Amino acid sequence: MSDIIRRDPRAEWIARNRLHPLHAAMQQTQQHSWMGPNGIVRKNPHGVGFIGPNGIKRIDRSGVQQGTSNKRTAAVAVELPLHQVPAPAFYIAVVPDMVGGRLGSHDRDLLGLAHSLAGSDGAVLAVIFGEHKENNFSTAGVDRLLVIEGDEFDGYAPEQLVQGLRAVDNQFNPRHWLLPDSRTGGGELGRRFAAALGERPATRVWQVKDGQCSGRAGAGQQDLISGLPRLILAAAECAEPVSETRHEALPETLSTSVARSLPRIEDLGPVAVDPAAIAMAEAEFIVSGGNGVKDWDLFHRATIALGATEGASRVAVDDGFMPRNRQVGATGTWVTARVYVAVGISGAIQHLQGIGACDKVVAINMDPGCDMIKRADLSVIGDSAAILQALIQAVENYRNDAKRDAA
Repeated sequence: MSDIIRRDPRAEWIARNRLHPLHAAMQQTQQHSWMGPNGIVRKNPHGVGFIGPNGIKRIDRSGVQQGTSNKRTAAVAVELPLHQVPAPAFYIAVVPDMVGGRLGSHDRDLLGLAHSLAGSDGAVLAVIFGEHKENNFSTAGVDRLLVIEGDEFDGYAPEQLVQGLRAVDNQFNPRHWLLPDSRTGGGELGRRFAAALGERPATRVWQVKDGQCSGRAGAGQQDLISGLPRLILAAAECAEPVSETRHEALPETLSTSVARSLPRIEDLGPVAVDPAAIAMAEAEFIVSGGNGVKDWDLFHRATIALGATEGASRVAVDDGFMPRNRQVGATGTWVTARVYVAVGISGAIQHLQGIGACDKVVAINMDPGCDMIKRADLSVIGDSAAILQALIQAVENYRNDAKRDAA
C-alpha cells in the first residue's frame, strides 16, 4: 500500500458546501486531529463537538461523540443519488467536442444545460464518434450514450459527421440539439448540421431561461434574445455542470448504418508544431515556472521533453528568467489549457484568475499549504528539480519502450 496522500477535491468541496445534500454525511469523515510534519499534534477547533437538538453546537472534548486519530484518513468516495429515466418522453441530444477523447469543461457545461432542458421526463443523449477515453459519463449527466464507430469518422471529416448526426436525428428525433460553439470542431459541425437540416441555429448562446436563449453578438458587446430553437450552439459557461446526481449512461445503438458521403475534403493528418510558437491563449498543455524554480536550464529541458508550451509567473518574468509574453495571470495572459502544470508557483490571486478556465491543474511545490496546492487537481510536494528530472527520465523511458515495440 502506497503511503502517498490522495486527496478527493470533490469530497472536500462537499464538506465545505453547507447547501449540498451530502454535506451532513461528509461531516462524519472530518478530521479533527493529526500529526504534523514536525511531530506536533495539530487540532481543528472547528471540528470538535456536535450539533445538539436545539441547533446549538456542543463541545465534547472527551472524544466520545467524535473519535480522533493521529493518522490521516483516506477520502471517502462520494455516492451521489442516481437519476433514472426508464422511459424518456423526449431526448436532448448533445455532441461534445471530446478533445483528446475526454470531456472538457465546455462539454460538461453543455451537458449541464441539456440536463436542465430535459427535466425529469427527458433524457440526455450524448453522441460520440470514434473511440474515446472517458469513463465519467455518468457523473457528467449522460442518461443515454450513443457511440458511432467507424474509420470514416477518423480525422477531419465534417461531411461524414453530418451524415451520422442525420441518422441519429431520424431515429431519435431529439427535441433539441446542443453542440459547443467552439474552435475545436463543434462550431463548424453545428453550422454544417444546421444547413443540412434547413434550420436556423442559435449561436454563442450563454443563457437559456424561460423558453428564450441569449447569445453574444457585436464582438461580445451585445446580447441577442430569441425564442429557443431546436439547434443550439452554446458558449462556454452556458450552464452549471452536473454535480449533484449521477446518471445511468445506458448504451444506445443506431438501427441503420450511416451512409457514406463522397469526401470532398482530404485529411493529410496532423502537422508537427513547435510548442514555443503556440500562443499562450491557444496552448492546450502549459508548464509554468515560478519563484520556486532554481534550475531554469532543467526547466527548459523538461518542457521540451514533455512537448509543452512554456509559461511563467510574474515573479519569474520580473526577475528576467522568462519573456513578458509568457506571463500567465490577470496581468499577463488568460489561458484555457487542458493541462496546466505550475512548478514552484505559490498561487497569487492574479495568477489563479488567469488559469481559472484550465481543465486540469497540476501543482509542484514545496509548500503543501500554498494557494496553488489548494487549486490544483493533482499536487506533488517535493523539490521541483528532482521532480522535473524524474519526468524527463520517465518520458525517455516511455519513448525507448515505444521504439523497441515498433522494432
